Amino acid sequence: MQAGASFSGGHGATILGVEGLALSPDERAFLRNADPWGFILFARNVADPDQLRRLTDNLREAVGRNAVVMVDQEGGRVQRLRAPHWTDWPAAMDSAVDGPRAVYLRHRLMGQELRAVGIDADAAPCLDIADHATHPFLRNRCFGTDAGTVALMGRAAADGLLAAGVLPIVKHMPGHGRTRVDSHHDLPVLDVALDDLDATDFAPFRALNDLPLGMTAHIRLTQLDDRPATASPAAIRLIRERIGFEGLLMSDDIGMNALSGTPAERAAAAIAAGCDLVLACNLTRAEFEQVTEAAGRMTPDAQARAEAALARRGPPDPASPADLRAQLAALLAA
Repeated sequence: MQAGASFSGGHGATILGVEGLALSPDERAFLRNADPWGFILFARNVADPDQLRRLTDNLREAVGRNAVVMVDQEGGRVQRLRAPHWTDWPAAMDSAVDGPRAVYLRHRLMGQELRAVGIDADAAPCLDIADHATHPFLRNRCFGTDAGTVALMGRAAADGLLAAGVLPIVKHMPGHGRTRVDSHHDLPVLDVALDDLDATDFAPFRALNDLPLGMTAHIRLTQLDDRPATASPAAIRLIRERIGFEGLLMSDDIGMNALSGTPAERAAAAIAAGCDLVLACNLTRAEFEQVTEAAGRMTPDAQARAEAALARRGPPDPASPADLRAQLAALLAA
């Protein structure tokens, strides 16, 4: 199928950002017509719990269904909901020092905070493996410097989110940790034999390949081709076959400068490569409209993966936040 091809009954093959704290009538009409599969929120969309709950309700009303609303809430620098209304969580590498139970409890609490304001997917855990030269934009967002630790902590984080009724999104597939530049600004290049990557960079993703949602990396693997993984059929095939990930696969933000071309061209390339969804975060209205058209509708296979992912979106966690925090405090004091 060509990129942008339309499929009867499918939602738009996009996850879209929105402009501010509330939807204007014009933005609401655009979203109703675009019918994105889901939404992503940023700090510009967040003021306080009451406002945020209204916004997530209004996003779902705009498309007429219980669409997924996601956010980047890793802890550390990458955290869109912050004090005083929400907890400031430690970065992944700092959290991992306290062990997998602490990671689980923090993500269960994090998930409760998200679900309480209508957010039901989190762009975490980050399963990249850090090394001594990992770019600072990424390094402390990694759970560790070896595959075993990253897989163990990543599983604890994912389990905590799922227990709170929030879908985890593993990233950045097939592994960003060895790269040396920030993909927000430039295209990182990974020149390592695939057999070597099997035992390292790919391993945490393979260990967690049963999770419902994944996100690609804007990195180029020289052993495959000259395209970013997001736009590379060979890289998407590697994610599906070599790593064994069968979940719903979204691109990283197509507004990042690791990608070339217009936003619409980037969206079309991601869909053509095999991504199920295009993530578009910070664009003008005209660009959002062009991306929506270029991405087209979800394929039948993407829809099936989406339904499987949604089936993992459980009810809100009934556990008492106070009890969970007491457990965490006791663990950290031991």
